[in-house]
Parts: sequence; structure tokens; C-alpha cells
Amino acid sequence: MMAVICLTSASGSPGVTTTSVGLAFCWTRPVLLVEADPTGGSGILAGFMKGTTPYDAGLVELALSPLGTADALRDVVRPLSPNVSLVAGTRTHAQAAALRDVWEPLASALRELEASGQDVIVDAGRLGLTGSPQQLLDSADATVLVTRANLPAISAARSWAETVRQPGTGWRHPGLLLIGEGQPYRDTEVSKVLGMPVVADLPDDPAAAAVYHRGARPPRQFETGPYVRGLRALAESVQAHVARSRFALVEEAAQ
Repeated sequence: MMAVICLTSASGSPGVTTTSVGLAFCWTRPVLLVEADPTGGSGILAGFMKGTTPYDAGLVELALSPLGTADALRDVVRPLSPNVSLVAGTRTHAQAAALRDVWEPLASALRELEASGQDVIVDAGRLGLTGSPQQLLDSADATVLVTRANLPAISAARSWAETVRQPGTGWRHPGLLLIGEGQPYRDTEVSKVLGMPVVADLPDDPAAAAVYHRGARPPRQFETGPYVRGLRALAESVQAHVARSRFALVEEAAQ
């Protein structure tokens, strides 16, 4: 069954875009990567793709299209690899307000992709920004809060964690992704403080992350190194998190 996965952060730059790209390229099924970060400038086209792919269509074209969202979506999808496609984000932050009315129909259109066997990974950027894709965050099969394991990052995530855990008003299936687990706090400590399960963790490895962040040359043994192994484990953990959440919903409905 097709899944929609959202990644977001509470503050700083823990690597939401980098992780979204890496996760997409380590995903085992065809996947659509949606750049829903309202900051603008397409970190994926400028970073991972190093400006080699023309910025000819994206979310703004989707919002302005006279077609229905599902039909318009097909016109703005661009292939990045045989297994990964992209919907580029806004060109500037000033375009974010134009996306307010697109998130809800886009959420429905993404769910309809199930017939094509595609999963969806959404780079939702930082929480609380103008134009933030709230409907995508709330309706996703898994919404993952990316945070580092240090005190400033956990402190910033705490108030958001309280908000998104609210039943009926928050995220359907929240989870945490720790960057640099154990630096200094362990996953059990962070999970207890934020009241959310840790889905997975990734090593704090700037050289390996740079491959997905800015298209850097892969370091030696990149494909078998701890960072890519962590991304593959993240993909498996997210899929298991979605499966558990769906099973819980089925059981709840049966009662």
C-alpha cells in the first residue's frame, strides 16, 4: 500500500532536505519526492542536482494550473533517476503564500498515486513558516520530526512535540529521527522528553551527507558506509512505523 511520509524540523538545520533526498534514493519502491519547504530556492535542484536540471515547473505551476490537482501534478513531476521523481518547490519565499490553497487537494492527489505503486516523501522544511504544508503534515501516514540529540535542538522541538501529539488536531502518526544519537542524549532520553517514538537515527557524518546535500563526490566506501546503512535502516523503520500505525487503526475500528 502506498505511503506518504513527511519530514520536518523544529529549528536550526538538522538536515531535513538532505535526509529526504537520501531516503528517496535508498527507498526500495518508486518514490515521488515533493519539495514542500516554503523557504524557496529549491535546495534540491541547487544542491543535490548542482543546478544542472532546469527549473521549469514545480509547486507554483501546480497551484496556478487550470487543471485539477491530480492532472496538474503529472505535468510538474520530473524524473531524477529511474526510481525517484521530483516536484520542485517554490523559487522564492515570496511565493509561499500562493500555496495555501494547494496543500489540501495535493494531499488527496498524493494518496491517489497508490494505483501507480509510488510512495511519496515530502520535505516539509521547518515548522511554523508562512506557507508551511500543514495539511500534508497532518494527513501523512508518518510525519517525522528531524532533530539533533543536543539540548538546544531538543528544547526547540519540545513545544512543537506537545502541539502535534494532541489527539484529533495533530499529526496522525508522529515519530522522531535523531541526527547524531548519543551526542550527548540517547534515543530513550529524547523519546521520553518529547513524548514521541524514535523511528530511527542517522550518524552525524557531514562528508557522506554532502553527497545528498550539495552533490559532492561520494567518499570512499560510501555505499557500504554507516550513513547509507543508516538511510536504508531509516527506510525500513519508517515502513514498519506506517505498518504498525495502520494495524492499530484497523484494530481500533474493529472494536
